Amino acid sequence: MTAPLPDHRLDDLRAALSLPTPTFSAANLPLPAGLTAAQTEEAAALALHWGAPRAALAWSRDPLRRAAAHLRLGDGAAARAELAGEADGARVLLLLARAAALDGYPGAGQQAEAARTLARQEGDSAALIAAVTLRAEGQGADPYAALRTLAEGLKVAEIAGQSADAHLLAVLAHTQARLNARKGQATAAKALERSVPRSPARVLALLVLARPGEAFAEARAGNLHPGWWAFTAAPTPSTPAGMARTAVDG
Repeated sequence: MTAPLPDHRLDDLRAALSLPTPTFSAANLPLPAGLTAAQTEEAAALALHWGAPRAALAWSRDPLRRAAAHLRLGDGAAARAELAGEADGARVLLLLARAAALDGYPGAGQQAEAARTLARQEGDSAALIAAVTLRAEGQGADPYAALRTLAEGLKVAEIAGQSADAHLLAVLAHTQARLNARKGQATAAKALERSVPRSPARVLALLVLARPGEAFAEARAGNLHPGWWAFTAAPTPSTPAGMARTAVDG
């Protein structure tokens, strides 16, 4: 068995990925040479986490990770193609539900609910939190229903002794803001503090805090498709190529 990759081998990559958005460049990410397949997947996971989905696609061969990267870019069809041969576990159903939501399919809510149910059965707390977050996004017409949905994710984190997920908090902030703007902004501030650069959570939190210029800068740097904040009814910034960037951008 190959020994785990010593941390220092990825230090340069971690440093480049964790740079603040104004100084971040996905085009020049340093992938250490001579990595094993497992070590390269670790690098791809870091890239996806820190908002470099094109790098994750270039490095990863894992269908679920590749599907998640395609979803950051808004390509639901490519995500579904990656998952075509995968068993219907909670995480696969969750990714398919996100693809449906990004594509505006009317059955996205039901798919998110199915992922939620299966995550409970599998005891997958991370998938459960992500599923209730996605389900709540689709319940914007009934903020009280969305609050009840999100409460399950908050309870799961509490039972596990973990801090609430930044993405869940950001969706919660949007839900609360429909009822009480001050409360929504307080929650958004927590989500912003816990979010990583170029992530959906950071974009959503900044929108609640009425900082759209910063939000869209984060989205552009992370190749994040506007579908990730469509449920908020926030505008899509107008650029010659929309929110898409070239492969050179990373």
